[in-house]
Amino acid sequence: MMSTTTVSSEVKKVVTPYSRTNPFPAKVLKNCNINGTGSSKETRHLELSLECSGLTYNPGDALGILPSNDPELVTAILEEMNWDGKTEVIISKQGETLPLLKALTDYFEITLLSKKILQQAAQFTENEDLHKLLSPENAGQMKEYCYGRDLLDMLCDFGPWSASAQDIVSMLRKMTARLYSIASSITAHPGEVHLTIGAVRYHAHGRDRKGVCSVLVAERVSEGDTLPVFVQPNKHFHLPQGDKDIIMIGPGTGIAPFRSFIEERAVTKAQGRSWLFFGDQHAACDYLYQDEFEQYQQDGVLTKIDTAFSRDTEKKVYVQHKMLENSKELFEWMENGAYFFVCGDKSRMAKDVHNALIEVFEKEGAMSREDAEAYVNDLQKQGRYQRDVY
Repeated sequence: MMSTTTVSSEVKKVVTPYSRTNPFPAKVLKNCNINGTGSSKETRHLELSLECSGLTYNPGDALGILPSNDPELVTAILEEMNWDGKTEVIISKQGETLPLLKALTDYFEITLLSKKILQQAAQFTENEDLHKLLSPENAGQMKEYCYGRDLLDMLCDFGPWSASAQDIVSMLRKMTARLYSIASSITAHPGEVHLTIGAVRYHAHGRDRKGVCSVLVAERVSEGDTLPVFVQPNKHFHLPQGDKDIIMIGPGTGIAPFRSFIEERAVTKAQGRSWLFFGDQHAACDYLYQDEFEQYQQDGVLTKIDTAFSRDTEKKVYVQHKMLENSKELFEWMENGAYFFVCGDKSRMAKDVHNALIEVFEKEGAMSREDAEAYVNDLQKQGRYQRDVY
């Protein structure tokens, strides 16, 4: 409930801060592809205005965006089921309604499937394949089916359906916000927030697939448009107090928070040393923010930069290989109290970097594997090894 305060016999409303449930419509100031010609990737540098929002953030925090679904996917669902987009559907327990087209576009998650959705859907079809898929002995196949498929796949694969639009949308969960590491310092860019977003596109199960939010930004958001946003603080990923040394491992879009870190340190004139490891496919077209980082190095804000471009050499070289190449110096930095940060891919990169860090301590500290692992675990407990992985 909105509270009120009486001041000088006038009633002034205390404005509810913008949040996940009440996002701020941030105006897009800039939206450009920062990959060069010849790249197989598309990475958008997005600048948004936070003017008049009251929102602020710290380096390491994330920005949440509440996206809308791909209109082509929504249209395909309506056509497959022969539904009228103007049909009103109930979207909440409170009985709120929306036209079906708007509900599928803005309110519901339609690109993810789950066991629960398939189980609920089974009551509206006699399709043997679906009922077979849901049998206990096919749990592995069911999990495999859900991975990378969406609502349209289910509707196409397991009809004919005796379900109304209301029956189907009642199974769907509400659209979830997409969180992105903030790529700017508010000290360096007052009233603004910057993001680094890689457009997700791939072909699977006979159809082209698109990341809900990343391709919205890449294809359907222009300068002057607005995006509903909120700040998501990250207490477990932040710059250390004082003039500590920092080592930053951020390949690909994992570079985002480290642009924020470096900008912050440039403005506050922090004295600690900084060492950036960046990696991607090709130096010529995938070195994100190259000019900025090289300028920071010339200015003495960045002490060291090591890069790994995996497709430029016969043998693929990644950031963890660069860590091992520099193991002696990396060990010295860590022994002298440096903080170690990792941002990016959780499934492979972060594991490889973690193992490389253990190897560095094992080799340079003349430790057993067990002692090196214990040392790295202790660094995490102390907050000197922080990860923002996804």
